[in-house]
Amino acid sequence: MSHITKKSEDFLYNYLNNASPTGYEAPGQKIWVEYIKPFVDEWHLDNYGTAYGVINPGMDYRVVIEAHADEISWYVNYISDTGFIHVIRNGGSDHIIAPSMRVNIHTKKGIVKGVFGWPAIHTRKGKDENLSPTMDNIFVDVGAKDKAEVLEMGVHVGSVITFVDELTKLNNVYYTGRALDNRIGGFCIAEVARILKENKKQLPFSLYIVNAVQEEIGLRGAEMIANTIKPHVAIVTDVTHDTSTPLVNSKIQGDTKCGLGPSLTFAPAVHNKLLQQVIDVADAKKIDYQLAAASRSTGTDTDAFAYSNGGVPSVLISLPLRYMHTTVEMAHEKDILSVIDLIYETLLDIKAGQSYKYF
Repeated sequence: MSHITKKSEDFLYNYLNNASPTGYEAPGQKIWVEYIKPFVDEWHLDNYGTAYGVINPGMDYRVVIEAHADEISWYVNYISDTGFIHVIRNGGSDHIIAPSMRVNIHTKKGIVKGVFGWPAIHTRKGKDENLSPTMDNIFVDVGAKDKAEVLEMGVHVGSVITFVDELTKLNNVYYTGRALDNRIGGFCIAEVARILKENKKQLPFSLYIVNAVQEEIGLRGAEMIANTIKPHVAIVTDVTHDTSTPLVNSKIQGDTKCGLGPSLTFAPAVHNKLLQQVIDVADAKKIDYQLAAASRSTGTDTDAFAYSNGGVPSVLISLPLRYMHTTVEMAHEKDILSVIDLIYETLLDIKAGQSYKYF
């Protein structure tokens, strides 16, 4: 099994602690590109910020390994005369967890600190006794006396807001923080590039290591880059739900647990022959994995690649994650290493020009 080096872990913390909201991924992409540069022959950036490295450029057969770079966030939508800020979502941000969270508002003048305020429990009487957060009642307080002072700070309608939370490790096995969805995937594909380089592996095809933007609002970065690269095979990694925690119904959400290996999904967009190849590789290399099924779509960049360019054989290798779209997302180190190993070993198994036609 691969291992996370000191340099790798330093990159992971630096990359996860940086904010990369949907549509504003460039600062994180710079960190990611800087890390993968020694492991690739060239790197590129598209117009909307998707970054990718290429190993063996110019070969006839093109294989993609992909993760997405963006994290959920908020937009400033309205600033009241009294200086309170009301928000809309940028991606699938959870209004339930917002109250009492600290936030960074990203402006041209730099970071403005704020908090999602919430009325004290003592003041919630009568019909408000069980007041719950909704998109209509959550608000950000930056300590300003009025709207004019908020504007003076550089905050405006359209400013992006992210939660303040940094990566930590629980029980020395769980990486915990915000935006593991899916920068942990970006870490995994970068590590695959590193291990290929360190093991001096010569692939018989061009490998594209793709860190796509704008997944959280509709797989848009993958849609764009799939049409640029026109790959013959796509291996996508993203997160999936650990369904073993309280309040999650595994009969509905599937049976997946952190620590038991990557989750492999059966779905219309997932190519059966490519999926079987991944399963065969996992079995041969004794890499633990779990199985899942997706009705209609996977909800990941797999769908965007699969249905591009007349159809691209695509597979999804998912990392089990607790508490998705919160500031305390949790991923097990063993699963992270298994995702890296499974992608790496699958690449070594793919033949140049391999056909995935069903018959």
